Amino acid sequence: MKRTNDLGHDEVFPLVLRLAVPTMLAQLVNVLYSIVDRMYIGAGVGSLALAGVGVCAPIVTLLSSFGSLVGMGGSPLMAMRMGEGNKKEAGRILNNGFLMLLALSIVLTVIFLFSKEYLLMWFGASQATFAYADIYMTIYTAGTFFALMAGGMNSFLIAQGFSGLGMATVVLGAVMNIVLDPVFIFIFHMGVAGAAIATVISQIASCVFVLLALRSRKMPVRLGWGGFRWKTVRRIAAFGLSPFLIIASDSILLIVLNTVLQRYGGPGEGDILVTCATIVQSYLLLITMPMGGITLGSQPVISFNYGRGDAVRIRKALRCIVGLCLGFCAFMMVITYTVSPLYVSLFTKEGEIAARSVHYIKIFTAMIIPLAVQYPLVDETTALGQVRLALFCSAFRKVIYLGSLLLLPALFTAEAAFFSEPAADVAAAVMTTCLFLYFFPRVIAKRKALMEEPAEKPVEESTEESAEESAEESAERPAEKAAI
Repeated sequence: MKRTNDLGHDEVFPLVLRLAVPTMLAQLVNVLYSIVDRMYIGAGVGSLALAGVGVCAPIVTLLSSFGSLVGMGGSPLMAMRMGEGNKKEAGRILNNGFLMLLALSIVLTVIFLFSKEYLLMWFGASQATFAYADIYMTIYTAGTFFALMAGGMNSFLIAQGFSGLGMATVVLGAVMNIVLDPVFIFIFHMGVAGAAIATVISQIASCVFVLLALRSRKMPVRLGWGGFRWKTVRRIAAFGLSPFLIIASDSILLIVLNTVLQRYGGPGEGDILVTCATIVQSYLLLITMPMGGITLGSQPVISFNYGRGDAVRIRKALRCIVGLCLGFCAFMMVITYTVSPLYVSLFTKEGEIAARSVHYIKIFTAMIIPLAVQYPLVDETTALGQVRLALFCSAFRKVIYLGSLLLLPALFTAEAAFFSEPAADVAAAVMTTCLFLYFFPRVIAKRKALMEEPAEKPVEESTEESAEESAEESAERPAEKAAI
């Protein structure tokens, strides 16, 4: 296992490409987890089953958000410590992240298994779709531990420059899911249950792979056990709060979308709209997940060089990341207007549902070019440690989306709910860009001034956490000096 990326010295654009492209492709493959399930279910079981699995999507998204809380909260912190040359603290962050995921998986499994019936009806299930949703959710929730570990710990792998291994983690699970889905659904005739079982088995494989990789002796920062600190846990949670709320709020918006479509669509029409929304959301994942892969894969470049105080490399990396996102979304815009009918045909052969889904996809993705600016600016703001700013920008977009989702169907028809996405995308892009252009120079100037202070000053003004660690380590090993 060889580390091929020098985050502090490699030429920026090739470095960003080497980190971002594998992670982008991994996320693209990861989309197949949900898309393949829905594709086989729609073709092999029917549109009602597809709607039932679509109702489960908010729970799946909510569960994954807890993996992001730890993974995307701890990995930038670890990259910063590596940039500072403090590998001991980086290892402590990694170990605490593992413990957090372990505890969260146990708690979430219990909560969701005992409350799933109430949640599914609240999330938009009808009497016709509840049975399908209940089967899928029960099996999927039982595999929460593997889902959280695979997603959360993979971020720590990528943060060390191993984007190729990060991609392999995701590809392994996705390929297994693609292979196992038709086996369980069509050969064993297990329907929705088969799709869920295939997904859990795939997540087990990804989980085992990423944990073994992080335990490798050739890993710069190895996964271990110990060094647990509440202070470290709180810092990881604080850093991960923005991506957590971004993803968790997505699940809330999916709940509202399904509920609004059922309410204003009425009996029969409501199930059709939820089915269409399931297909539309699956298509949107083809855009947002790879774009998130670009920003996630590139975060170590930003965080590492922020830790070193290298403003020039940070600016170059930001330009590259935004450019990649714009190019990708421009490409996907072309795909939307040429290939989306073929994409929809993979889910359903019912003419009305197919035609309406294509129409809704074009509405939903109308403003993905502005979204290509907002996405990287929010994620890289997090990589710079500006969690509150990133959280505000994300929350602003969600509020616009939620307001549109509640207002438009009430004023017009249930179908108007699909215009909420483009309205939120353009408004959020404008707000985020303005705030980033204002705050970014100040953040960089402050960091540069801190790095230029005399070498003795950081020791005298060490953080409370460093002081506490130094005292504890001195007590445990008097002959050693604590790293600051």
